[in-house]
Amino acid sequence: MGRNLVGSRRSAAVAVLALLAPLLFTGTATGQPTLPPDVADPERILDTLLPQQRLAPGVTQRDFTTTEAAGRVEGHLVEVDLANPRVSTDLLTPGAVAARATVPRMADGAGAVAGINGDFFDLGGTSAAAGPQIKGGRTVKSAVPVHRRLAPPVDGASTEYVFGAGPAGLGRIDRLRFQGTARSEGEVLPLAGLNQYAIPVGGIGVFSSDWGSATRAGSVCGSNSDPDTGCSPATAVVVRGAAVVAVRDDPRAGPIPPGTQILVGRDGGARALAALQVGDDVDISYQLVSQSGRPLHFAVGGSPILRDGAPTAELGDSERAPRSAVGVGPDGRRMYLVAVDGRQSDSVGVTLEELAGLLEELTVDDAVNLDGGGSSTLVYREPGQSQVSVVNDPSGSAPRMVPNGIGVFVR
Repeated sequence: MGRNLVGSRRSAAVAVLALLAPLLFTGTATGQPTLPPDVADPERILDTLLPQQRLAPGVTQRDFTTTEAAGRVEGHLVEVDLANPRVSTDLLTPGAVAARATVPRMADGAGAVAGINGDFFDLGGTSAAAGPQIKGGRTVKSAVPVHRRLAPPVDGASTEYVFGAGPAGLGRIDRLRFQGTARSEGEVLPLAGLNQYAIPVGGIGVFSSDWGSATRAGSVCGSNSDPDTGCSPATAVVVRGAAVVAVRDDPRAGPIPPGTQILVGRDGGARALAALQVGDDVDISYQLVSQSGRPLHFAVGGSPILRDGAPTAELGDSERAPRSAVGVGPDGRRMYLVAVDGRQSDSVGVTLEELAGLLEELTVDDAVNLDGGGSSTLVYREPGQSQVSVVNDPSGSAPRMVPNGIGVFVR
């Protein structure tokens, strides 16, 4: 792109798109509508925005290209009318927090008409995502400490930030803070997280049946900022119903039965849990509290890169790579799933700053960066087909297995 992308170009972008509406929606005789230079904003990013294809009521797709100093870039866009009563969205998962599946497998399994990969995750470890998860209005997990997320640097981007949709279906960026306690015999122990692959030093985490069968031992390893600083002394307390049934010094692996929860403490948290005994009553409660004060029907972790139509400050990742992003228009009624190809001979990828500028020109108002690189996967189901197809060009030649994604559903 080779241009200064900092600062808002919303007015110019909207003006260009308005002038070129006949081209953008009907195409040229060759089906390759190009924005002519005599009317284009000199800081314009998009070179070509292909005509829309209707996938289902309220869901369309289109491709786009751009050229910058490093070469050509190809991208793909699914636009969703969240105000359409037939359209809904939810989290895609493989059935457990600490598990992975490809986006097409998750989308087809859930019956989604379109989908995109989600949050960064513990690659090479538990496979669990870094940020919070809400699925179908139910709290599934909370965020790991900010420096334990393997993601490009975004200034001020807590791991608690999410993209999601409320019960009415409208999309937004929000922040979800975890609050929880374990009460026993008059003692109140604060909880530091739910189904996290990294528990804060000195804290207590809780694992539910949503976690899956992966080991929980790694959750007490590393510091809040460095995953390689070694493991802490740990205590694991198994609570069935509301009673302690086991106290161990090893968090262990294996599935957790429904109705059972495991408290895992490290350092000071381990010492506090060690005071519990088999037979003690324990009341465990927790919730994700949204910064907006409004509930979310689904949520997936991501780093904000666009707010109110302008890139956020200090988008420090300068690598051009495949990228995935999700955003909404100014009223939250239109959602945009975007994948940009990279590490390919015909598409060099984009930096985070370039991605934010691209989304801005597409008239996205608020957006988060999702996991990119080999994880970047956008799928949709064409009319008359029974399965989704991968529409971007995964840099690893095949879709990577990931822990979650965003699904679009039409009834």
